[in-house]
Parts: sequence; structure tokens; C-alpha cells
Amino acid sequence: MPTNSTLIRFENVTKEFQEGDQRRAVLRDLSATIQPGEFVAMIGRSGSGKSTLLNLLAGLDLPTAGEIWIGETCISALADHARTLFRRDHIGFVFQFFNLIPTLTVRENVLLTAELNGWQANAARIQADALLGAVGLLDRANVFPDKLSGGEQQRVAIARALCADPALILADEPTGNLDADTGAHVLDLLLRLARAQGKTLVMVTHSPDIAALADRVLRLDHGKLLDSAVVG
Repeated sequence: MPTNSTLIRFENVTKEFQEGDQRRAVLRDLSATIQPGEFVAMIGRSGSGKSTLLNLLAGLDLPTAGEIWIGETCISALADHARTLFRRDHIGFVFQFFNLIPTLTVRENVLLTAELNGWQANAARIQADALLGAVGLLDRANVFPDKLSGGEQQRVAIARALCADPALILADEPTGNLDADTGAHVLDLLLRLARAQGKTLVMVTHSPDIAALADRVLRLDHGKLLDSAVVG
């Protein structure tokens, strides 16, 4: 990805959905920037548009109006296949419900992103094992996901998101399906790895405690961006 003083820029972004014969605006004229290496938390009540905005940043959906830039690429102007390739090359995603492939081993799940990105097999294996070591699961590399606890599966998902060395990590309530203690451990792991590798991390969360750890907070309410506060 080309270097740029701003990693993410979205300008006048609106997202509408058709509901029967009505158009409903989920996001309304949002504009903000996110710098390389920042940890930004997106907070707001359910239905405020947090996950919708995250999906737009990932190129999983397109805005109704406005532009979304990642580095020097306007991803909202790309066709579906081009957005898929861009996401594969530059974005890692951590989901709330893990989304591991049950028929692949732990190592194979982690390797997948690097392999899809064209890494040589040996380099991908070294990267995957290093990340499994970092998340404390190298000894479980050859088991299948159904043999792991929820916290362990989310640690695998973090390793998978980082394996292809993306510049941007997007996380949608990554601790929302875990108990408090396990969630705190998983969050600490994700933050440490992201900061150690200089990744930009954008996380949707309902938790004020998680938001307090962020460099900056984007607050959404009824599809509007209320503020962009620096924490601390």
C-alpha cells in the first residue's frame, strides 16, 4: 500500500438501505481521518451505524454517497473483484464470532490469508508459526477449531488477521462473544501485537473500558458522527 500521512479518509459518507418503499439512512454525511498506527474505537448504541461503517471501510459494502480512501486508493470507486483483492492484500479482519474454517487445522486457518496473498509456502509457515507462538497456541497448531475454547479460537482469529502483514486491522466487537476475563486477555493480546507491528487498528465496541484504551474515539449516534475525541 502506498505510504500516506493519512491511512484512512472518509468524506461525506452516507449509507442508505431500501426498506419496503422507504429509504432509511444508516449513516449520514460522515467525514473523518485515521492516521497510520492509531488505535481508534468506534462506539455508540446498537443501531447507530458502527458495524455498517466498519463494513464500508473493509470494502464489504459501498456507500450510497461519499468516498472512502485507504492510503491512496479510493476503495469506494473499485469494482467488487478489485475491492476483494484490495481487502485481501491490505486489510485483516477480526470478527466477533471467530469465523474460523472448521475443516482446516489451526495452522491452516492462520496460513490461509498469507497463502491467498501469494506468499511462498515456507515464508507463510514461518509467519504463521511465529504468530501462533505469539498468541500462545503453537502447541495446538495441528488441532481443529472445535477442540478450542472461544478465547483460543479468537486468538487464532487474531493470528489469522495478522498473518499476511496487512497495514489495517478491523475488529467488530472481538471480545463480545467472550466472558470478561477471557475478553480482557484477548484484547490485551490484540493491542500488543498491533502496536508491536505498527498496525492501524479500528475496533467497534460497546465497552467504555475498551474505548478508554484507544488513541481516539469515534462516537456514532443515529448515523451521525458526534465527535472524534483523543483519549487521555
